[in-house]
Amino acid sequence: MKHLAVIAVLLAAAAPGVAQAQYGSDMRSSFGAGRGDQDAARAAVRAGRQAPLSQVLAAIAQRTPGRHLNTTQGAHNGRPAYFVQWQTPDGEVIIFIADAESGAIIGRQGG
Repeated sequence: MKHLAVIAVLLAAAAPGVAQAQYGSDMRSSFGAGRGDQDAARAAVRAGRQAPLSQVLAAIAQRTPGRHLNTTQGAHNGRPAYFVQWQTPDGEVIIFIADAESGAIIGRQGG
């Protein structure tokens, strides 16, 4: 029983550090977004340097029925790009690649 009490005290002492690591100083989850990618993308959209993700998702939905699963940003052929995971009604997952500046669909993987 004494060991359980010691473990509980140690876990309680570690909890604030775990919360800080998980959420960062502004308490937003930093899992998968440690570099502030979403904030940078929003700023680029506001400045007119990047197409909004909603525009890209609408273009995908027009050509392929299904639902949006996830989006990441990166580079494709040296240009900024959105990588959109899309699931079709039959469960197939397709990765659409969209030029982040124009919003045009420039490729796909899977499907």
